[in-house]
Amino acid sequence: MSQLSAKQKKYLADLSLLFVAFAWGGGFVAVKDALNSLTPMYLMAFRFTLASIVVYVSLHQWIGKITVKEFKNSSVVGTILFMAFAAQTVGLQYTTASKQGFLTATYVIMVPFLYWVLYQKRPPIKVFAGSFLTLVGIGFIGLDSTLSLNKGDWLTLLCALFFAMHILSIEFYTKTIHVFKVAFVQISVAAVWFIVAALILEPMPGALSSRAWIAIVYMAVVSTFGCFTVQTVAQKHTTSSHASIIMSLESVFAAVLGVWLLQEKMTIAMLFGCGLIFIAILMVEVNLKKSVPEPEALGLESD
Repeated sequence: MSQLSAKQKKYLADLSLLFVAFAWGGGFVAVKDALNSLTPMYLMAFRFTLASIVVYVSLHQWIGKITVKEFKNSSVVGTILFMAFAAQTVGLQYTTASKQGFLTATYVIMVPFLYWVLYQKRPPIKVFAGSFLTLVGIGFIGLDSTLSLNKGDWLTLLCALFFAMHILSIEFYTKTIHVFKVAFVQISVAAVWFIVAALILEPMPGALSSRAWIAIVYMAVVSTFGCFTVQTVAQKHTTSSHASIIMSLESVFAAVLGVWLLQEKMTIAMLFGCGLIFIAILMVEVNLKKSVPEPEALGLESD
């Protein structure tokens, strides 16, 4: 990507994040299959352990030697990632999948506010507008008629906060650490945390079916190795606000793939929600003031 202009890198990064959203949307089908054979923490332990092996085998020549400081800083990213998935997995036991899909996606609107708090720099107004419109769209896709919040819902909101923190932590640490090192360490640290949690909290799993192994391999290779590596690289060339909105297309792809692969019903409300999210992305991505140069400050651009 070194031969590309800054704007070309940004658009390529955003396109890469579109792949992440699609792969994560497909991950819902894989998780549904795997949870029939595995408890949640062991599922995540298998997923992240296999993914960390794939990352190192594929990228070891670029990962190279990792210093103590690089390991400590990248471990922060991995620990946040573990907490996000742990809160999401436990929360799913007490709430519905559709409601959790909506509540998890509230990280879209949390990211610009957290950025503002951490950096004391207000993102453009269109980012806030796009985040809010995305949130409304996700609501049409996944929110059911029950609007009350139980403990599973509160855990899911905590999960959303951790995902927002994860996006911002990647943006921060990849300024000084090679992106492949961050990708490898974060996935490996999350794997260790999930192994410890599984051994403490859940019984040892029995024999796994071939369908379960296919689902685990998909989640490890595509949803974890592929997606988190691409996300880590892409966020070096785009902003956290852009990343959160584009990756929220996960809910759109999940809805579409659910109709295609699981014969779920596509409602008018879901179609309307998908349309709102696409409008939000266009709102953020299209720069109507092309004559005004984009500021170099990370996370900010012309309104």
